[in-house]
Amino acid sequence: MRRFLLFCLMLLSTSVLALNLELTEGVNKAFPIGLDGFGDGADARGLARIIDGDLRLSGQFKLVPPPRLSSGKAPLSLWKQLGVDSVLSGYISEREHGKVSVHVELLDVATKGRPLILKDFEVDKSQLQALGHHISDEVYEAITGMKGVFSTKIAYILVQQYRDKRSYSLEISDMDGQNPHALVTSTAPLMSPSWSPDGSKIAYVSFEKKRAQIYIISVETGKRQLVTDFAGINGAPAWAPDGKSLAVVLSKNGAPKIYSVELESGQMKQLTYGSAIDTEPRYTKDGHSLVFTSGRGGSPQVYRLNLIDGKIMRLTFDGSYNARPSYTPDQKNLVVLHRDEKRFMIGVQASNDEHVMVLTEGAADESPSVAPNGRFIIYATRRDDQGRLGLVSIDGVVHKLYPARRGDIQEPAWSPYFG
Repeated sequence: MRRFLLFCLMLLSTSVLALNLELTEGVNKAFPIGLDGFGDGADARGLARIIDGDLRLSGQFKLVPPPRLSSGKAPLSLWKQLGVDSVLSGYISEREHGKVSVHVELLDVATKGRPLILKDFEVDKSQLQALGHHISDEVYEAITGMKGVFSTKIAYILVQQYRDKRSYSLEISDMDGQNPHALVTSTAPLMSPSWSPDGSKIAYVSFEKKRAQIYIISVETGKRQLVTDFAGINGAPAWAPDGKSLAVVLSKNGAPKIYSVELESGQMKQLTYGSAIDTEPRYTKDGHSLVFTSGRGGSPQVYRLNLIDGKIMRLTFDGSYNARPSYTPDQKNLVVLHRDEKRFMIGVQASNDEHVMVLTEGAADESPSVAPNGRFIIYATRRDDQGRLGLVSIDGVVHKLYPARRGDIQEPAWSPYFG
């Protein structure tokens, strides 16, 4: 909501991240897992580092290094003495034409080596990092029962200052911050990235033409499609679950209101009415409703619009400011930007409750985005007067801070699962 108000004022007046994130809080009862490696070569060590980094990033695992032996791998009995529940190991073999085969096994120590994972992969060497994230996802699901998110992506806006000029980039990276690359770079502001349901496109707001416009860009090709270009506000795009339309905020008829836009036909429908500012729409998973921020009650709060009967219901009552709403995939929790006195923090409200549980303690946390498994939230924060990314678990137990970049990182958006 804060960025949206700045957005309104604007209209009226007009390198690679490190893998090891800083763990600020963790899980007391983490799953102890032994990582016995994939061999001694550079590729094997690199693969092990990726998996180790992923599992540590989740905050749910205690990684136990292998015991020092004169030769061979440690027997399960020795791992059991170290208090390990399961052991991950494997090996890499060179193949022709730049390919490698990777054998992976996750063994349960308590049942004397029952395989939880026993798989073989063959990939190009250039795909080893992606394979590492995939293996981490498999390990995460095998142990926790929940689907992992290490193969997903994050989109965000990177703002950099070069002397008296400012540069804006819409970037995407792996969820751990690795492999960032820009889809769009501009000297004019870019805002509000939003992933399509299949992860192939991103909708965003651009001021490249000296006014607000909503575009869709293909992640693979970079091809762009102009969606709206009305006088005044064109903002806050959000995809419908079927990927065929966007909810957007337009002020073409006065106060900012929420509209739906059919992407193939361009047909539009106004969804909210009145004189108050309505913004930040997000569809529910079933597509039958959307949640949004509105000042219709006198202060920014979260409301839910039933798209079938048109009825609107207020959802948040705890505090004088709740905004930027989105549901977890199971719709059991509503994630919001919550203000307490002068601080902006990330909060969560259970669907059957009106109390907002504060998850972060920063003074300027904003733009929460929920992981596709509902377990984690990524958000923008400021540390040492620099915009950075933070990660918090939905229960507030795990807290991590992404390494600093040159510039400010703003408005992160977590991708869906791919494929």
